[in-house]
Amino acid sequence: METKQAIAALAALAQESRLAIFRLLVRAGPAGMVASKISEELGIAPSSLSFHLKELSHAGLVSGRQAGRFVIYAAHFETMNGLLVFLTDSCCGGNPCSPVSLSCVAAPLKPAAADV
Repeated sequence: METKQAIAALAALAQESRLAIFRLLVRAGPAGMVASKISEELGIAPSSLSFHLKELSHAGLVSGRQAGRFVIYAAHFETMNGLLVFLTDSCCGGNPCSPVSLSCVAAPLKPAAADV
């Protein structure tokens, strides 16, 4: 993920309703949810929901697919994982780690050359 993409994703998530929508869609998994169900679950008016979904879509965090007369929205997990990798790149003193397990948190840090 490039810096500009990460900034766009973080900016889209830096709003209470959009963060709640994204987290709900992550919990829903790849099957996603119809807009009316998202609106009902979060108590967001349909016109506001449409605006927020557009912002999340422009940031590449959600996508919609037509299913008959409904649009089903789902989290774009590839973008989410790319953002996590971007944010944790070079974490843990340069030791490779998995953003999912955060295994580097428990690993002792290597002493810096000046500390030896």
